[in-house]
Amino acid sequence: MTEVEAVFARHSVRTYQDRPIEPGTVHLLQEKIEALNAAGDLHLQFIPDAGKAFTRLLNRAMGLGSAPSLIACVGPDDETLGQRIGYYGEQLVLYAQTLGLNTCWAATFQEKGVQAEVSPAERLPIVIAIGYGANPGRTRKSKTADEVTVLEGERPAWFARGAELALLAPTAINQQKFRFTLKPDGTVIPEDLHGIHSDIDLGIVRHHFELGARDAGHEITLAP
Repeated sequence: MTEVEAVFARHSVRTYQDRPIEPGTVHLLQEKIEALNAAGDLHLQFIPDAGKAFTRLLNRAMGLGSAPSLIACVGPDDETLGQRIGYYGEQLVLYAQTLGLNTCWAATFQEKGVQAEVSPAERLPIVIAIGYGANPGRTRKSKTADEVTVLEGERPAWFARGAELALLAPTAINQQKFRFTLKPDGTVIPEDLHGIHSDIDLGIVRHHFELGARDAGHEITLAP
């Protein structure tokens, strides 16, 4: 499965099978985490036992209490942290999908129950539940490309493909508070339209947009 195929296959999963992630798969996850931490100046951590991270009533009602493991999304506490976590964390989420795992970004969790290393200069704003899903998740309602893009004239195929994959990205409470503007010179401006954890969301959708554009033959890296 390619990363683009993972975008189409992946849905948020809140209910998990009662079995640990296989050691060989954990090893691959750890290798990917090390690479992403180096690239994004982050401190992402695989926590084998989710423990009491999802004991709150809301999470139990949503099924996250069954998640066997999690990724603690930790990094230096500055104004860029949310976007960096979204951008690099989503790369890990899609990689996990290619390994046969399921995931769910989760902002409601018991921080004291997460057995992660968080220094005084770092912050843990969100975690990712991970394991073998009891189901593959489901498709959710989505905005249209016209609602999340701004451009003058014709829509290039690569821009359309970028928007298509961006709309498949997970966002907090499915709010999709983002916009991509195509300038006449070909520059694409990603915008945070401000909602719950929309800075993290923008990092996630930036990666999806880049994947889509590249899939259509247009190499692009979006500035935060």
